[in-house]
Amino acid sequence: MGIGAAVVVREATGRVLLVRRGPRQYGAGRWCFPCGFVEWGEDVREAAVREAREEAGVDVRLGAVVQVLNNFHEPERPTIGVWFAAELVDPTAVPVGGDDAAEAGWFDPLDPPPLAFPSDVTLLRAIAGRPEAG
Repeated sequence: MGIGAAVVVREATGRVLLVRRGPRQYGAGRWCFPCGFVEWGEDVREAAVREAREEAGVDVRLGAVVQVLNNFHEPERPTIGVWFAAELVDPTAVPVGGDDAAEAGWFDPLDPPPLAFPSDVTLLRAIAGRPEAG
């Protein structure tokens, strides 16, 4: 079972940073929190920081863990995902697409674009204060 690391970055207005998955990724064309797999020998927190840089072109400082879930969206590749609260090191930085992401942008957690992962739907509902919303 693999381990994934993700960052949850919010701006002052409450919008969240999401990236659009690239063509060779699971959920291509859909959006998710900047995330990726933890590499062999890599600390999960270091992986989260690396993924923010690679996928959204931003440097982040990590805070607390906000969600840990099993991911079963790919039956042949189950994972455990760890999402960290994060803030931009440079609040004026403009997120852009990177290695595995076609683009990056800020979204209202109540009105996200089409999402790649069910676990992100759950987390966005919780961020918006509407865990029961369907």
